[in-house]
Amino acid sequence: MTLTLEDRAAGCLVGAAVGDALGGPVEGWSPDRIVQRHGGRIHGIVGPWYEDWRTARPIAPYHKGDGHVTDDTLMTHALVRVYEAVRDHLDAYAVADHLVPDLMTRPRWIPELEAEALPLQRIFLAEKWIVARLHYGHADPREAGSGNIVNCGAAMYMAPVGIVNAGNPAGAYAEALDIAGAHQSSYGREAAGVLAAAVAAACVPGATVPSVVDAALALAKDGTRAAIEAVCEVAGRYRDFESALGPLRAAVAPYDSVGDDYRTPSLGARRPSRLHSIEELPVALGMLVVADGAYEEAVLGAVNYGRDCDSIATMAGAVAGALAGGAAVPARWAKQVAEASRLDLHAPAAALAAVAREVFALDRTRRRAHEAAFVTIAAL
Repeated sequence: MTLTLEDRAAGCLVGAAVGDALGGPVEGWSPDRIVQRHGGRIHGIVGPWYEDWRTARPIAPYHKGDGHVTDDTLMTHALVRVYEAVRDHLDAYAVADHLVPDLMTRPRWIPELEAEALPLQRIFLAEKWIVARLHYGHADPREAGSGNIVNCGAAMYMAPVGIVNAGNPAGAYAEALDIAGAHQSSYGREAAGVLAAAVAAACVPGATVPSVVDAALALAKDGTRAAIEAVCEVAGRYRDFESALGPLRAAVAPYDSVGDDYRTPSLGARRPSRLHSIEELPVALGMLVVADGAYEEAVLGAVNYGRDCDSIATMAGAVAGALAGGAAVPARWAKQVAEASRLDLHAPAAALAAVAREVFALDRTRRRAHEAAFVTIAAL
């Protein structure tokens, strides 16, 4: 049965949120430390790493775990709200005009804070940069991402762009690069474009994991392309995430600037470079290859990989969900995450699908007008 746009949007956004919630409590740790802490691999929703989560890490006093989504999902839903307001393709100016006010003026329930708060008070420093540069610094939105740390911050919430451009990876790539210019530069911005393209490619009828990877490689540039190619080539040798954990890390390591100790980055970490890539996107695509697109296997592989695993699982979940639709996301997980996070996970997906239909109609009208004009121009 052919999946509807609504099915794919639900699979993508619900799948991303569930991956995010599963990965949150073990973010930053190695696979070995995860096994030590939990007595084995993780196969579902778990509690916080630290029982005293409010004080264990003062810089991050967050209740990660127990089904709580993190800033990946908060930012994804915020971008959906921008689409709902604009009801057309977005650019960097839409970030300044709509996303920044959403982050700093409207209190919302923040699961990890267990309180109503501004999203700005939860998002990470690399996302706070958007507000600092655009609201307070009055930077050109198209260039505001320059100077920020180069990480996965933009890529982690770019899946909605792929749904609005469903079936058009090149269009998703171009739009995400424009949006992400307000947030990131270099390979962080590049990854945002490629993640959006992968989601758009996953929506093509008959899409497979190889076709999604091929679409990503056709658009990716520099170190991002090299990293995806290297990781996915290695991933093709494995059929279970347990055996793939070490090899995928080894494959992405030459392109990852953070280094082996995730919590103590190297001095060269997160700086602009044409040679490097964020770690999260190549590993997410690699886990999809290992799982042959199966949602649970791909997301659990991403979670048990550790390091920035909430974002890896968010990306893997978004693409796997777009490929297979909402039914691929385990209902028990989606229900628990929605209840624990006090979020309606399906409403943003339905809203985004409606916007995508409107944008396609606008695109078709604009295309026909262009065709009519060009025919006249070319005939002169």
